Amino acid sequence: MSTSNQPSPAAFAFGRTRDWPGYFKAVAGGTPRQTLLDALDLFDADESFDSDSAFAIDLGCGEGRDTAELLRRGWTVLATDGHPDAIDLLLARDDLVPVEDLAERLTTRVVTFETLDPLPQADLVSASFSLPFCTPEHWDRVWGIVTAAVKPGGRFAGQIFGDRDTWASIPDRSHFQRSALDRMFSGFNLELLREDESDSQDAAGNAKHWHLYHVVARKHDRRVPNILSSHVH
Repeated sequence: MSTSNQPSPAAFAFGRTRDWPGYFKAVAGGTPRQTLLDALDLFDADESFDSDSAFAIDLGCGEGRDTAELLRRGWTVLATDGHPDAIDLLLARDDLVPVEDLAERLTTRVVTFETLDPLPQADLVSASFSLPFCTPEHWDRVWGIVTAAVKPGGRFAGQIFGDRDTWASIPDRSHFQRSALDRMFSGFNLELLREDESDSQDAAGNAKHWHLYHVVARKHDRRVPNILSSHVH
């Protein structure tokens, strides 16, 4: 697993206990997540796509690495996170677009998954390592909001945690078997689906088995045939 796909040992120690200020500090300076970059490459491959008119939602934006990349590429972004420190860190980044552009191109919102309201329609909904922290009792409603927000022909990019992950035993996490992804993405073409499993330790020496699905999926567009892309592994 590349470093862009797995949090550092210090970071996942904080993630295990939901110590978000500690997590944000541990991941500071990280590069954009690979699923986001893969999705952006797929958009850029479409000659009719114009990033200057594109809109993305970054769910669980954290310290803002993915939001900053989207802004750099010309997108307009709604960045949400359940902890106010995340928004403060995002707005304090020194790699954002020029300050005079931010008011028009960046909107921020502090909201948890459990209190998430319906979202506006977006070309891209990115959820990098955030959705597993939606509690199971709220999952169906939240996933319905997420998928409804993606425009026909738009994309979802992010991570779903698998049932063999160590954290699957924690009651407030949402983890899924591989078969569940087919149902979850029934309205999408899976352009990338990579299943990763590995073993590591957190900063305190606690063993951690990772079981992750890295996903980029394009919502069915009735104007074009629904053909499965060749990127699925």
